[in-house]
Amino acid sequence: LIALYKERMDVIEQGGDVRPFWWRHTQGDQWDLMLLTPMGSYTDYYAKGRAAKRKKAADTSGLAEEAFARKLDACSSWKEDVYVLGPPLEFVQKAFEGTAYYHLEIMVSLPGKQAELFKEREMENVYGVAGGRPYNMIFVRESGASWDIYTLGCYRDLQHWAAPSPLTREEREAAAKKAGFASADAIGPYMRTLIDFHRDTMGVAIK
Repeated sequence: LIALYKERMDVIEQGGDVRPFWWRHTQGDQWDLMLLTPMGSYTDYYAKGRAAKRKKAADTSGLAEEAFARKLDACSSWKEDVYVLGPPLEFVQKAFEGTAYYHLEIMVSLPGKQAELFKEREMENVYGVAGGRPYNMIFVRESGASWDIYTLGCYRDLQHWAAPSPLTREEREAAAKKAGFASADAIGPYMRTLIDFHRDTMGVAIK
């Protein structure tokens, strides 16, 4: 599957699209490979000119879109698509620079809690950044799979992700309250009052 997509990356670029950001699963949720494909907007992505350029690139590659789809089916037993709204492309590109280890958190909110869950994710970013953690990019479901939100944190390696906070207990408490939480210990329990379920996945860069 990875080899198939590696061969397809040049065709994607020749078709006028940005190469997907991608990583492979090491532990956690049920999927083995994830691709984050920048679209711009539906209008941009499915515009006649852009669609025609995409088709031409595929046709001239020797593996037309229909043939690629058949090969994709032959390499995979389960697929899931979700269309999301997220940070600007330039922000995502910068986040991926020099990173090779990824932490993905997938969440489905309780009814009516979607907006509050998004706010909580932002609050956790304020708290995390205060402790030297990378900003977790937030992606909000527009259509597709059941996820309401997923966050993606980009790290240099496993050690970077697992590094302990440099803050003292008092500094952690102050950072949590500044972010809007009752305390540092209240962060996890509060998040769980907003969700139906939550899944973590760790992933690594594909070379």
